[in-house]
Amino acid sequence: MSENKAPFWQNGGFAIALAMVISALIFGWFYSSAKRGDEAITVTGSAKRRITSDLVVWGAGVSAQSPQLGDAYRQLADNIPRIKQYLLQKGIAEDQMTVSAISTNTLKRRDSEGNDTGEITGYTLSQQIEVRSGDVQKIAQIAREATELINQGILIESKTPQYYYTKIGDLKIEMLGEAAKDAKERAERIAQSTGNSIGSVRSAKMGVLQITAADSTEVSDYGMYDTSTIEKDMTAVVNVSFAVD
Repeated sequence: MSENKAPFWQNGGFAIALAMVISALIFGWFYSSAKRGDEAITVTGSAKRRITSDLVVWGAGVSAQSPQLGDAYRQLADNIPRIKQYLLQKGIAEDQMTVSAISTNTLKRRDSEGNDTGEITGYTLSQQIEVRSGDVQKIAQIAREATELINQGILIESKTPQYYYTKIGDLKIEMLGEAAKDAKERAERIAQSTGNSIGSVRSAKMGVLQITAADSTEVSDYGMYDTSTIEKDMTAVVNVSFAVD
């Protein structure tokens, strides 16, 4: 007698195979959805402002040399008040000036081979006057004209003024907001070009601050702070990662 066979859909092997196919399809759908949710766009946004220094620090030095320490000191003690008077006449307030302590260097004789013999031949004394002011343009001009003192017999050494902007902290916060907005606009354009849109922010990282001379293209991985010019460019950068919807 022939043996009755069950329909193929009642076959246990077929049921297992069908279950595996359905499981694979469900897993694939979840995996695909998860991958789409994991996609992100990372962009760099920046903001740039032209700033004008509101603080100048300028120093000038004077020195005196003599075989006798007392004579060198008297020369210095005579020159410092004359320099201060010159600066007062130029319109610099006395409370904007700081006079440093006297620095002393002992001069010693050397032999024909350049060795120190220990014999004292004289002394060099030096002293610095530092000016800190918010009147940037005026101090810049005085720094250029200070060599007029040489005509008065004062061997003054005028240093290069250093220019600073004191409101960087407040401006930095504002510019980081502008840089973040720029990053979002860049990300939106990239996403739209591929038929997508951006979602929430995944991560954000502030870049280094670059303060350079006006119109300079110089940058540094560690950030820059130019103090040689009155007019500067301040650039803030942020790196932002957005989810892709």
